[in-house]
Amino acid sequence: MITFAYPQLLWLSVLPFLAYYMIPVAKKMHGDALQVPFVRDISKINEENKFSFRSALYGKVKSYWKLFMLCVIWALWVAALCRPQWVGEPHKVRMESRDIMLVVDISPSMQEQDFLYQGRYYSRLAAVKNVVSAFADARVDDQIGLIVFGSRAYQQVPLTYDRQSLKEVLYAIEGGMAGNSTSIGDAVGLALKNLSADETPVQNKVVVLLTDGINNDGRLNFPQAIKMAEQENIKIYTIGMASDQLVWGGLFGTISADLDEESLRQLAAATKGNYFRATDLQSLYAVYNEINRLEVQDKEGQFVQEQKDLFYYPIALALLLFVLLFAAGRR
Repeated sequence: MITFAYPQLLWLSVLPFLAYYMIPVAKKMHGDALQVPFVRDISKINEENKFSFRSALYGKVKSYWKLFMLCVIWALWVAALCRPQWVGEPHKVRMESRDIMLVVDISPSMQEQDFLYQGRYYSRLAAVKNVVSAFADARVDDQIGLIVFGSRAYQQVPLTYDRQSLKEVLYAIEGGMAGNSTSIGDAVGLALKNLSADETPVQNKVVVLLTDGINNDGRLNFPQAIKMAEQENIKIYTIGMASDQLVWGGLFGTISADLDEESLRQLAAATKGNYFRATDLQSLYAVYNEINRLEVQDKEGQFVQEQKDLFYYPIALALLLFVLLFAAGRR
């Protein structure tokens, strides 16, 4: 789309016409014409000459053509003064985006099928995949990474805006892939390390930790992880995932694994985050929706439009027409 930066200058296009009609005609500088004795003879000679319609028509056309060219040149100069610009389509930009590191427990206990939804039981990991996928889709302006942990912690997806790749990796993971124990401290340390390396301001960095167990492996224990999180000043939301349901399997019933809720609360409180408990798929959705609400996204100034000046085009055309008009006059 083409617009003018200074459209108020368009009135200059009528300036020559105003000058023509408002300024009075100049008076004759040499007074009346001199009377010569042979003026009658000159008039007779003119009457005897044949009238040339073609010459008269050519003279008028030439005069009107020059006047038209001058008007076009003036209009082009006025257009250049108005500063024409090409304005592109508005594009969305990320202004105050956040770096969110999702830390997900994939120990064997996450395969427990005790999460109830619409009369059916699903595994904890299957519930996490669906809820985290929806959470990632809602955070369109944020960079999101994924760390999974069991006996060891592994970064599966670095911070990225590519939601599709993140979800493909998320749906590919299986319970027990990272070992049979749970190293929550190492997972927190790895998340903090990756976020600290990014140049995003610290107030825009968030860790969302989800687990269904206790820290029983790894190099970092919970007190060490809490101290590290306090030093980095990065907010951590913790989610304890364990069902209150009793699911029968085989000869004996199976219930949810032990959950160290107290340590998860301490970790969240030390970093000014929150602790949540998810007992079924619906409450897990509610937890991530609440985190989405708490980490509100800045929507101000998120659209920009590319602008390109075009004033040199009318200037160049005006100069070209002026040179052609001058050359035609000399000839």
